[in-house]
Parts: sequence; structure tokens; C-alpha cells
Amino acid sequence: MAAGYERSNDRGVSESIGFLLIFTIMITGIGLVTLYGYPLLLQQQVSADEKIMQKNMIVLQNDVKSLAYKTVPFKETSLKIGQGSLIVYNWSHLPVSSTIMIYTDIANKYVDSFHSGDLRYYSEAAGSEMSLQNGAVVTRRLVEPGSVMLAEPRWFYDGKTNTVVINFINMTGPDGISRAGVGTVQMALGDVRYTKTEIPAGIPIYLDYTPDSTQDYSVAWDNYFVNTMKMTETGASPWPTKTYRLDMVDTARLVTLVIKTYDVDIRSL
Repeated sequence: MAAGYERSNDRGVSESIGFLLIFTIMITGIGLVTLYGYPLLLQQQVSADEKIMQKNMIVLQNDVKSLAYKTVPFKETSLKIGQGSLIVYNWSHLPVSSTIMIYTDIANKYVDSFHSGDLRYYSEAAGSEMSLQNGAVVTRRLVEPGSVMLAEPRWFYDGKTNTVVINFINMTGPDGISRAGVGTVQMALGDVRYTKTEIPAGIPIYLDYTPDSTQDYSVAWDNYFVNTMKMTETGASPWPTKTYRLDMVDTARLVTLVIKTYDVDIRSL
């Protein structure tokens, strides 16, 4: 190679420019990850926490069933609550919790009336909440109308004996106690009340449902009453109360209406 010869592909090469280019690419990559990747990871974590809590609420529902129907005196379940909060609202919480009234005479409206407390999960990050109320697990979005029932309560009708059995689950305990992160839910069976009413043939049975004034799960309960229990909405009550007629019973025969109310005491979270 002759002295002073310079290869054409070495022209313009600079270590400083190369360093700046590599540094710029690194900073741009970090910026893209921070701007788009990190929020996506957070959203996935929030979604995962929400799905975990859906399963946890169904586990707690099974604990309530064990207390109420299997007469297990005490249940304790540890669970991950995640980024939301788990809160106890007893039946006397104000604004008034949801109300169910069952009766046979529209004028007098008398058989039984029930106020449901609940164990509620609230997540501002996910924009949703879930509630274990009256033996059912329901969920809704905070900024959207409507609600969904994830797990149904244990109500049933026996066609052979023409008997309707309705189980009310009432949550009691220190109102407003809450837990975030990881907690242990301790439940105990409280009072159990039982009524049995013989309704003569030809007299229909009605049910009124009034949602909580701040936590509206009426769509979820409406779907359960109409689609699962085969009730018919009559439109006899002013909003927000809805009136249903129990059309699955054979009113041409004597109807036996059994209502059981179980108090489930939340000892701690």
C-alpha cells in the first residue's frame, strides 16, 4: 500500500459520532419502554389482580355456604387483595343497603323483608368493584351502567311439593373495616331464622328488589330473577324498586314458602 493512501470506506468515521448514535438509540429505547411498555405492564398487573379477586370472592362465597348450609361454625381464609381494598358493610350501613321484600298481598306487602349487607372489593385502578351479597357474587364497572352476577345464590323451587325455598345471607360485623394487600377473612355463623308460610291456592307471590342507592347491582339481580328463577317483572313499583311475580310456582295448589335467614359475622380481615 502506497504511503498516504486512504481507504474510501474510512472517510468520515468518528468515535464521538458513533458514541452519540448508540447513546441516542439507547435513550430512545428506554423512553419507548417507559412511555408504552410500563403502563401496559401495570395494566396487566391490575387485570391479573382483578381476576384473582374474582376467584377469591367465589372462595369466600363457598365459605359462606359452608357456614350457612353445612353449619360449620367458623371459617378462615387467607387471600391476596392486591391493589384494591376489601371492605365490610353490614346490613345497617347508610345509605341503606339493597332490600328484598317478599309478600302475597300488594296492598299490605307482608311476608318478609330483608336488608343485605355485603363484603365488597373496590379497585380504583381497575375501575371496578365486586360484592359478596346475599349469597351471590356480583361485579360492576364504576363508570359504566350495568352489572354481572359471577356466582348465584342458593334459591330453589321443588315442583313436586310446590315449595319455594329462599335463603337470605346477611353480612354483619364492624361496619367499614377494610384491608389491602394480604389479609385473612375470619367468618363465624351467627343467628339463623326460619319461617314457613302456607299460601292458599290462587294467591300469587311477589318479590320487590330495591338496590343500594350508591351500589347498583339491579341488572345482575334482574337477570337472576328472570332467567334463572323464571320470575316475571310486573312494573308495579316506582323506580328504582322492581316488582317480580313468582311464576314458577303452581298457584293452583297450596304453596309452601320457606325463608331462611343466616347471619354471617365477619370477625376480621
